[in-house]
Amino acid sequence: MAAIYTILVLFLAVFVAGFILLIMGAINFDVSNSEIPPGMNQPVKLRIIHIILICIAVVGKILEKIGICSEINFVRYMQGVRTPGTDQKLFIKDLCFGNVPVRIYQPKAPTSSQRRGVMFFHGGGWTLGSVDTHENLCRLLARESDSVVVSVGYRLAPEHKYPAAYEDCLNATIHFMRNTEHYGVDPARISVCGDSAGGNLAAAVSQTLAGRSDLPKLRAQILIYPHLQALDFNLPSYQQNQRVPLLFRERSAFFALLYLNGDASHIEEVLEGSHIPVDIKLNYMKWVSADNIPEKFKARGYKPHVLLDCPTAVYETMKRFCEPSLCPLLAEDAVIQQLPESFILTCEYDVLRDDGLLYKKRLEDNGVRVTWYHLEDGFHGIISFSNSDWMSFSSGERGLNNIVNFLKSL
Repeated sequence: MAAIYTILVLFLAVFVAGFILLIMGAINFDVSNSEIPPGMNQPVKLRIIHIILICIAVVGKILEKIGICSEINFVRYMQGVRTPGTDQKLFIKDLCFGNVPVRIYQPKAPTSSQRRGVMFFHGGGWTLGSVDTHENLCRLLARESDSVVVSVGYRLAPEHKYPAAYEDCLNATIHFMRNTEHYGVDPARISVCGDSAGGNLAAAVSQTLAGRSDLPKLRAQILIYPHLQALDFNLPSYQQNQRVPLLFRERSAFFALLYLNGDASHIEEVLEGSHIPVDIKLNYMKWVSADNIPEKFKARGYKPHVLLDCPTAVYETMKRFCEPSLCPLLAEDAVIQQLPESFILTCEYDVLRDDGLLYKKRLEDNGVRVTWYHLEDGFHGIISFSNSDWMSFSSGERGLNNIVNFLKSL
């Protein structure tokens, strides 16, 4: 019996040691293949957070390999582990707008007038994130801007492909617009807001509602480092920041494909630009082109990309990337002209920087008022760490203060 016990202990020790070595090896590989350029805000803190996220992803991969759960579900679980306590200044309630779960944040302080309303769509590449992951951010927005914030728990990919997330956000927004009296909100002061994939959803919802005569007009759209196109993953910001945490170039394409098709098939074609026919790309180059990016944003390096043709079979699986409700940068001028006042936040060290810059140009070219704030030392995801104890970044706090001030001006 003692011999069996010894063998079991040795086996467990070897297993644990191997598990740790596997994780350490994966961390070393991912860290060595990442880059934190000089000039980034609080680089040591960013590196620590990046390593933590790598650890979670690696454990998720291992659990998926041995059949316990998928990597995505493990990451989702870990994201929701920490839940904030009560808030002395807010009423917080979980509801459903139709079939869409939402969390509403209402200031407790009495007011003699109706408040602003903010529909918030969380980021996470359409596959991760939840109302819980953006709890701190939504609380801060509601408290500091004295607004009623509605955070939408839209359906996630790959279980729910496009247009599920877009439809949930649109339907939740319409429901809120039609029921503002229940929440003390001025129907003429409703804005949509989102970060990353949530910025994509906010832009798409704003475009769809722009032509609706049966609903109040949106007061504003607030787009925080939004993902707005999937035609060109070789823009200057993609080349310069392809290995900069927290969003790598390849992961950006990976998430877009999961949202579109539920899997990452043909990711190599997407990255090299051979997923859309040349004639279609040329048609959209008036809006999606490095030529429309100011020269100062090419200073860190940019090599023009050669246009590649696309196999018909590949395009058949990718053609919905040309739909504005998936890629809002591709909307026609007639739609862009009707959009509300806009706030766009971009970060220098972010693969999605140029999506924001290109959309800013399109809005301004069509007479839409734009407030633009660029974090020279910021990275993708920096705002989501705001109001989060030790994980907050000073640059992110500056960006969030500008968002709050914009909301207060509405």
